[in-house]
Amino acid sequence: MTTASVPTLYDWLGGLDALNRLTTRFYERVRDNALLAPIFAHMDGAHAQHVAAFLAEVLGGPADYSAQHGGHPHMIRQHLNRHLDQAQRREWVALLLDTADELQLPDDPEFRSALVGYLEWGSRLAVLNSQPGATADADAPMPKWGWGEVKGPYQP
Repeated sequence: MTTASVPTLYDWLGGLDALNRLTTRFYERVRDNALLAPIFAHMDGAHAQHVAAFLAEVLGGPADYSAQHGGHPHMIRQHLNRHLDQAQRREWVALLLDTADELQLPDDPEFRSALVGYLEWGSRLAVLNSQPGATADADAPMPKWGWGEVKGPYQP
């Protein structure tokens, strides 16, 4: 397979429709999750669509999140001073992956490895950005994730 014929993760999982289904169902499930429900108790009705647009852009889809919401700096600001911990992070990742299974998103090892890689990386950044003293860099680039990405070593 040539590089030109390799689909983006966004295309492989089914595009924005699949991501909207995933985030909508995920946040429905969050309401019944004792560990996560308090974190998202005050989210607005468009939250799931905003997260879907963010994930779409990260996974190789359209840059609508950056155009409409301010890109990665905006996402970082959503996590400032939320004091998230590792138990909440692990629960968030596990529930999102369970929801992907429920909705029968692609489960081939290559795709799931890439997805889990991003969810681990991004959720760990969210925890770091939620701690006291964290700030949002106005020039923080939007993450771009593909097949087999490696982003280390960590640079604060």
